[in-house]
Amino acid sequence: QLQLVESGGGLVQPGGSLRLSCAASEDIARMNVMSWYRQAPGNQRELVATVTAARMKNYADSVKGRFAISKDNAKNTVYLQMNSLNPEDTAVYYCYAKRVAVGYKREFWGQGTQVTVSS
Repeated sequence: QLQLVESGGGLVQPGGSLRLSCAASEDIARMNVMSWYRQAPGNQRELVATVTAARMKNYADSVKGRFAISKDNAKNTVYLQMNSLNPEDTAVYYCYAKRVAVGYKREFWGQGTQVTVSS
């Protein structure tokens, strides 16, 4: 069972930066997709950024140009660099992994890390 552990959240002022990390217990190169989601109070969980096994990347419109997802397969870690943060980015950020093969699909979630953007 793949385990994902997020870290790097915290309190930051508007305009500031944070880098989130997601450490996996197994080889992430086997995962078809690694993503970051976020959920603000009262809102549904939303996709923030995705990186595929082929390192193709996609971002939510709200974070394009400000956030960058990356992964280090050697360290089994996925990162989310967040710049120019604003209060609307305040949420719990979750790491997600998906592995798909013939006949099965497995999805995994981390426990989340809180990001608060406030002056």
